[in-house]
Amino acid sequence: MFENLIEILKANPRKIVYTEGTDARILESAARLKKEGFLTPVLVGPVDEVKAAAAKGGFDIEGLEILDPATYPGMEDMVKTMVELRKGKMSEEECRAALSRGNYFGTMLVKMGVADALLGGATYSTADTVRPALQIVKTRKGSNLVSSCFILVRDDEMLCMGDCAINIAYEDRKDKEGNVTLTAADQLAEVAIATAGTARIFGMDPKVAMLSYSTKGSGKGANVDLVRNATAIVKEKAPDLAVDGEMQFDAAVSPVVGQLKFPGSKVAGYANTFIFPEIQSGNIGYKIAQRLGGFAAYGPILQGLNAPINDLSRGCDANEVYTMSIITAALV
Repeated sequence: MFENLIEILKANPRKIVYTEGTDARILESAARLKKEGFLTPVLVGPVDEVKAAAAKGGFDIEGLEILDPATYPGMEDMVKTMVELRKGKMSEEECRAALSRGNYFGTMLVKMGVADALLGGATYSTADTVRPALQIVKTRKGSNLVSSCFILVRDDEMLCMGDCAINIAYEDRKDKEGNVTLTAADQLAEVAIATAGTARIFGMDPKVAMLSYSTKGSGKGANVDLVRNATAIVKEKAPDLAVDGEMQFDAAVSPVVGQLKFPGSKVAGYANTFIFPEIQSGNIGYKIAQRLGGFAAYGPILQGLNAPINDLSRGCDANEVYTMSIITAALV
């Protein structure tokens, strides 16, 4: 998988900004990328502190761009742009204060074209990575929400699972008058279509299983209705996508069980892209695959934003930073 992504980056020079430039894991990854030469890191933080942290860890970052919000020459333009983007929701003083922090500053570097992609979260929470992205970069045209997926790899096998990190649950969105503007099923369907799109980027031919505790009407309840309705929406909006549901996990991965319950289905028993009905089952599911199934898990990969911005686990190591850097930049 990574050989293909690296070839993409060699053919398309790109810059990735790290919002936590003094972190040893970030610096180790940046030094490795500098040595290999197919992706250019940009480090955010006070120059002296970043260099001191690199020297302490023995990481060669000589020649890499280090940008400090406190001394950045384009800060006034940045503040002005952010005030315009926030459309009265933040004052000039509030924007200036936000841009003094690495997460907002790095996101604005992407917005203004200084960098192509962003990776954060080594010390920031997921919310502190996603919030600036939503406020500054915003969702791409046609997207109603940000979601996530994980790519799981074991030997030659690759799977995709979503959403496992962002959307806690799906509920109808309503306006001030109480009218439904976006149903829960529409949101889950959007996650499914976005996740299938991410799977394709990684060379997969997505076969999408809409997961439930019910298979084709065997169970009842609001969650079953949600998945069933979302499946119908996916089939309508993406008629060329191989998708089926609602189905239990065994029906999704076992040809015997899947074809018994979904005879003739292109997905049942052969699924490689799994859509969970809420974050709890998704997060549990990918971690079971990772810890008991022996899959390497890459993500969360954020979907629906206008630019590639991704979130690290605060428990990540330098190799995870390196691999997520490649994934993030290749999504440009």
